[in-house]
Amino acid sequence: MIKSAVQGIAIFIGVQWVMGRFQGKPTTEVVKDARGLDITVPANTADIPPFLARPDVLPDGVEYSPMPHRIAPIWPLDSSLDITIVVSPSFAAAPLAKVPKERRVVDEVGFQLGDYKDSRVIDTEFAVPKEVQNNGTLWAHFYIGLTGSKLDPSTAGYDPARAYHFIRPLTQYIVQKKVHKTKNLLAATEGDEPEEVVQAGPVITSHYHPNVSLSFIPDSGVMNYPSLHPAVSQYVRLEASGARDGTGKNGWYYPVLFVNTFWQLKSQMTTLNSTVTRLPLHINLNHLANWKFSILASIDEGAKTAQRQAALGQTSASGSDGSEFEMIKEVLLDTNIYLLGTTITVSILHMIFEMLAFKSDISHFRNKKNNVGISVRSILANVFMQGVIFLYLMDNNDNTSWMILFSQGMGIVLELWKITTVVNVRVRDAAPGSLIPYRIAFEDKHVLSDTEEKTKEYDAVAFSYMYMIAGPLLLAYAAYSLKYETHKSWYSFIIATLVGSVYAYGFLMMIPSLYINYRLKSVAHMPAKAMTYKFLNTFIDDLFAFTIKMPTLHRLATFRDDIIFFIYLYQSYKYKVDYTRVNEFGQGGEEEQVEDKLANKPLTAIAGADARAAPEVGKEAVEKLEKLQKLLGDATSQTSGSSKKGNATKRK
Repeated sequence: MIKSAVQGIAIFIGVQWVMGRFQGKPTTEVVKDARGLDITVPANTADIPPFLARPDVLPDGVEYSPMPHRIAPIWPLDSSLDITIVVSPSFAAAPLAKVPKERRVVDEVGFQLGDYKDSRVIDTEFAVPKEVQNNGTLWAHFYIGLTGSKLDPSTAGYDPARAYHFIRPLTQYIVQKKVHKTKNLLAATEGDEPEEVVQAGPVITSHYHPNVSLSFIPDSGVMNYPSLHPAVSQYVRLEASGARDGTGKNGWYYPVLFVNTFWQLKSQMTTLNSTVTRLPLHINLNHLANWKFSILASIDEGAKTAQRQAALGQTSASGSDGSEFEMIKEVLLDTNIYLLGTTITVSILHMIFEMLAFKSDISHFRNKKNNVGISVRSILANVFMQGVIFLYLMDNNDNTSWMILFSQGMGIVLELWKITTVVNVRVRDAAPGSLIPYRIAFEDKHVLSDTEEKTKEYDAVAFSYMYMIAGPLLLAYAAYSLKYETHKSWYSFIIATLVGSVYAYGFLMMIPSLYINYRLKSVAHMPAKAMTYKFLNTFIDDLFAFTIKMPTLHRLATFRDDIIFFIYLYQSYKYKVDYTRVNEFGQGGEEEQVEDKLANKPLTAIAGADARAAPEVGKEAVEKLEKLQKLLGDATSQTSGSSKKGNATKRK
């Protein structure tokens, strides 16, 4: 989806650039009207005649189209404009002569249309009308016309061919996110807690942003009106009289003025109520290229549509409520450009390493032939911890993206699959007298070798030490959270406490594997590639710790996995592994690669030989394969000290 969006934007920009090179800069031209008088008209109307040269009456047989097919600019590109803007609580326009002076926030004369150097800044303030304080809308009435023209439609002599008027809101209605009520579970009692008033629907309040960018779009040219994007068409004002050219199908439009709210952040908005009596207003009046206008208007309208759908309880196509887009804008505005570029680069690397680690992890467990060096307890603990994190994200789903939930769910599925590769998961009858009739049993896939038995023993020892450390810490954290923090419910308290412990002590899950490495004096059984990719991601997380705002303790917590990584590096240095041979656990080596190639090689006859010789070729390949299997079996038996196979034993 992201790739398609980037491609679409690139194609659009490329087409606009090529058209600009061939068409050149639009200029005005002088033509004669029906009376033979010279008139100055825009030169960028293509085959549509200028508005001043339009026919007074359509030719016989020509049908009038209520909606124009194509529209062209009504005024020349180098026109001089007068601009007046009035703020009002009413959608209906009052005569300009009766508008209080304070509400006329803009009175600009001689603004040069098409001159990108003509940029103006207006700073003012005004009293907030009572209607707006009571959750009403603050409207902006725009009066724009050629210099010297009358701008007020209610006055005599007003000419719609020389001036136009339109209205846009300066406030936005934003749905207030529901704030879940929390309480101290020890102090709260049902008797003294007031009953919470539940709103019948979403709470929507009026918000105001003091900064507004007003941008004229001078290079919009001739447009196909019916096919315009809705986000763009809302800013296109058709000529008021509804005139058409000689075909009866084409018309004209006034200069496009883009009321740019793209960079308005919710965090910088003011909620309007009776306490807000005066508001500041900062206006930037300038020009904007048509391709930039199309992109900004489309993205902004898409985000607002997602917000409206979320307010109505509906789900948008992207599954977002617009909050993610708001976060992206905050990062773009508040982050240094070089730091932002670095963050984007490492984010891409983080995603690549995450996928490579996922692939290597699956490959390692698929090809592993025994349980040497595997901490089954660590895998079970990882399933429990990721399940806790998933429940925590669901409990706080208002602030969680569906993408994060999907990623977390896939992590749980992967850990569950790992369990099935090292042990058999069976449902057995429970012991007599048990309340639950069945139990889940983890049974070894074969009779364990001496090395595998040692791995099992070392795993139990490592976890016994971890229980002695993590248990008291968990109880202490739970007691502190229960006494000093507030929670929505007892369920939220349990989930928050468990996820806090997982978040703080999650790195302890790697300690059993390090302890097993130490006792076996080997790291050959470790998924080296997956470990490398995962630890590269920890260093990327360290970089994010400096670029993203977070508490100091949270920032320090990101460095915890680095300790595990350096211990693993030391073990890799001390316990050397030759990856060109089969290791002491019967894994890897060039022979294993040859075995896979021979096993997958199709049996075909030699070119030019009799087809009856094909079975001989296949027989020779089978003999080679049997020899390699014998060599691998000898290496495994010499290392493990036992090659016995028998019935499965239950894992305790």
